[in-house]
Amino acid sequence: PTEEVQAGDVLIENGMITEVGPSLTADKQIEALGGYVVPGLIDVHTHLDNRESALRALDSGVTTVRSASVPAFQDIGLRELVRTGALPGPDMVAAGVYVTPDLDESILADPRLAGLAGGVDSDDELRLLVDVNIDRGVDVIKTRGTERAGRADTDPRQQVYSRHQLEVIVEEAAKHDIPVMVHAHGDEGALAAVQAGARSIEHGTYLSEQTLGLMKEKGAWFVPTYITMLEMNEEQYDSVLRLRGSHMVPRLEQAIRTAHRLGVKFATGADNYYDAKSINRISLEVMYLVQFGLSPFEALQAATTSSADLLGLGDQTGRIAPGFEADLILLPANPLEDIMALQDVLLVLSIGQLALKRIPFGKED
Repeated sequence: PTEEVQAGDVLIENGMITEVGPSLTADKQIEALGGYVVPGLIDVHTHLDNRESALRALDSGVTTVRSASVPAFQDIGLRELVRTGALPGPDMVAAGVYVTPDLDESILADPRLAGLAGGVDSDDELRLLVDVNIDRGVDVIKTRGTERAGRADTDPRQQVYSRHQLEVIVEEAAKHDIPVMVHAHGDEGALAAVQAGARSIEHGTYLSEQTLGLMKEKGAWFVPTYITMLEMNEEQYDSVLRLRGSHMVPRLEQAIRTAHRLGVKFATGADNYYDAKSINRISLEVMYLVQFGLSPFEALQAATTSSADLLGLGDQTGRIAPGFEADLILLPANPLEDIMALQDVLLVLSIGQLALKRIPFGKED
């Protein structure tokens, strides 16, 4: 979004926006009933691996996602289903298999990975896993700088891959113009990732002002996934994780506030599988960004234009303008005045396909 238009029409042909303005005509019309049309939301950190979850993402107003790794290249399959029109969306930017020391069950994703059963640590092992991902058609490589937060037996501050190892990953991916996203809670692992040339830092709980300053300097993006960190305080988690969440959540809020003050670029991710029980949504991530100092306009940009720029799709989606994909959602109120309007998506268009339509609510006589 770059400006608010008080009243007007959006003309769509073959999935693309062809004109925006007053009093446009078309063979088929959808009446917005006084609602507000904004670009479809973008979730740049998901683990979507099935069609049902993809449709849940659409229903929440998310029309583009970036995978943060899946077990066996399901994200590539989803991407192709959307491209062929077999699914209405969301558009998928695929990461394939996680570049991590222990592949666990993902060792079964491709026969060429069999040699990595003992671990993925050496330069050659790292290059092999990156190359297999790229050969399978990924759009981005996902790796880690630190351990996980959601397991009681790991310390999220602990660095996993060194700066050298991360440089090997980034350089191998760069041979094919593929960017690298890096999971990093701890500052040491995040700093190594930024120094190595990471495109984005995912989570970033303990980011220092020094690391955030380097991110600003190098143009690296911050994807806080704050909404998923809140889950650690819920009763379903054991005492170790709930206690961990009590200090991680406020630290992440501090990192978000510092990043905003320094002018670091934000993108929005819910770290979500969009399964039947999850309530993590980009609309809630945007709400918390506003609570932590971003203006509603800045937070909405983070979820649309900025996230599109992170994905290299800034000339395709994230804006309501001629020449852009018709990725649009309809809201009952102006999100720049009431950011919670993003919670109540009335209509979703994904590349011009009608994916959700809840209006009108009344019956015709």
